[in-house]
Amino acid sequence: MTIRVQQDQGVDAHGLISASRVFWNLSAPALYEEAIRRQEGLLAAGGPIVCRTGHHTGRSPNDKFIVHEPSSQHRIWWGKVNRPIEEGQFDRLHEQMLSFLKGKELFVQDCYAGADPDYRLPLRIITETAWHSLFARHMFIVDADREKLARHSPQFTVIDAPRFQADPAKHGTHSEVFILVHFGRRLVLIGGTSYAGEIKKSIFTVMNYLMPLQNVLSMHCSANVGVAGDVALFFGLSGTGKTTLSSDPDRRLVGDDEHGWSDRGVFNFEGGCYAKMIRLSAEAEPQIYATTHRFGTVLENVGIDPVTRALDLDDESLTENTRGAYPIGDIANSEPTGQAGHPANIVMLTADAFGVMPPIARLTPAGAMYHFLSGYTAKVAGTERGVTEPKATFSTCFGAPFLALHPKVYAKFLGENIARHSVRAWLVNTGWTGGPYGTGTRMKIAHTRAMIRAALSGELDGVPYERDPVFNVEIPTACPGVPTEVLRPRQTWKNPADYDRQAARLARMFQDNFKLFEESVEPPVKAAGPTVP
Repeated sequence: MTIRVQQDQGVDAHGLISASRVFWNLSAPALYEEAIRRQEGLLAAGGPIVCRTGHHTGRSPNDKFIVHEPSSQHRIWWGKVNRPIEEGQFDRLHEQMLSFLKGKELFVQDCYAGADPDYRLPLRIITETAWHSLFARHMFIVDADREKLARHSPQFTVIDAPRFQADPAKHGTHSEVFILVHFGRRLVLIGGTSYAGEIKKSIFTVMNYLMPLQNVLSMHCSANVGVAGDVALFFGLSGTGKTTLSSDPDRRLVGDDEHGWSDRGVFNFEGGCYAKMIRLSAEAEPQIYATTHRFGTVLENVGIDPVTRALDLDDESLTENTRGAYPIGDIANSEPTGQAGHPANIVMLTADAFGVMPPIARLTPAGAMYHFLSGYTAKVAGTERGVTEPKATFSTCFGAPFLALHPKVYAKFLGENIARHSVRAWLVNTGWTGGPYGTGTRMKIAHTRAMIRAALSGELDGVPYERDPVFNVEIPTACPGVPTEVLRPRQTWKNPADYDRQAARLARMFQDNFKLFEESVEPPVKAAGPTVP
């Protein structure tokens, strides 16, 4: 059943007139019916729906723009990440987009970002396709109260039209794809791409702008909480293991990707999870694997037998970046409130493509600030358009593509919170060992889980540590369930001299990158970085 809304809050208020039909706040079963009626996806064995995103199987970072307008222009971190587009260009594209959507069926989800009621952002997601509406219903927080839904007044709106393409010459875009954020009008326009993740990440950009203005640190991290109430945060870019490592059957999952940290504690921005599905293992990732055989899950670009409808999670023929979206409640031990206390531990995840970073290291508070600002990792294949193999990169705050404000704003918040709440910090490498990508092997997830469990439980507090002479971090000499040689990456290489050369190379990259922040940090933070022997 469609939920009615107040007349002044209908799609006409967004300039969307003469739609053939508008589907308001459809449930997952109803959206399944519409998606299949419209041939947007296939029903797979076990219950999920499998959809294709076409040419764009990952985010298009070069196609995202922030509108240069008076209310926000003095705050935005302008540059390679946040490219400006003028209001006139936005207006022309917006007008033509509205014209394109005339006479079409539209799907609307009224929802929220932010599990803490004090910082909740009412959203309206208007989509051209039913499956994108289902994706939005999973990813954001839905109010089950129909009377409240009828009175929902959005403070930010997303209009998503994958089949509408921009004209770069006319609209000032980079290509036919566009993700435009207008903070003054509280409006996001997305077109030219069917990759559903653009909806999710555009709202994360919005929260990264709004939350610090309310004295809340916005973070690209997952979070879970132990039986004793101890909270852990997992920072990291897509593909580093945030979702996998935070989905621990012995700890309650607060959220898998985006959080705020207020003076009361942490809270999830979202109501669902968006996990990588490629080569998912029932043994290594049982909770996430179970969602691939559950009604409601939206699978993007996952292999499927057209006759038996059996899934092939190893199929990478379309992309390495196969994805699954599902409500966080599908994880059996998730935290239903989406809220928890202040963190006891912070884990910074990196997928080191050079194969030289230690698998786990203890960080000083200054070291935590250094590595937060550095955000070293490898972009994993398929996550962004054009990335076909792991590529070393530095993404400040482990989320540069989504930062609206200058990184020093988020770093200042983090440093103050670590000091105020005596938080322990760890650097964990989920990337390569025994050699670089193409020569070495990916770190075993069983070893990574064992190291993280030991860190969070306090088992690593009593073991001796050694300082890495290059990366300037403290490495435990022993860890339950992990071979000793794994803890010392130099010992996993056949030729130690090759390791030394690669480690020095990466150390220089760290130093060159951190020149961007040297003037804005205290001397102990600068001194906490790698050194070249």
